[in-house]
Amino acid sequence: MDFPVVNMKQTGQNITQLRKQRGISVSQLQHMMGFATPQAIYKWQHGQSLPAVDNLVALSVIFAVPIDAILVTGPDL
Repeated sequence: MDFPVVNMKQTGQNITQLRKQRGISVSQLQHMMGFATPQAIYKWQHGQSLPAVDNLVALSVIFAVPIDAILVTGPDL
């Protein structure tokens, strides 16, 4: 059985797009998430890492979308 794989690059692009659609800067998102630095957000956006489950829940509330609208599944390029 094949299970879906989260495409980190496309998920990062999706996070960037959702953030921009809501008119939220990286700095604003950093403060909303309670982060001391924006590094985690930049890593997500560049497809270098994925948000932890608790951060995905927070992003879904901030962006007003379900979690599955944030994650992109498919081959990781």
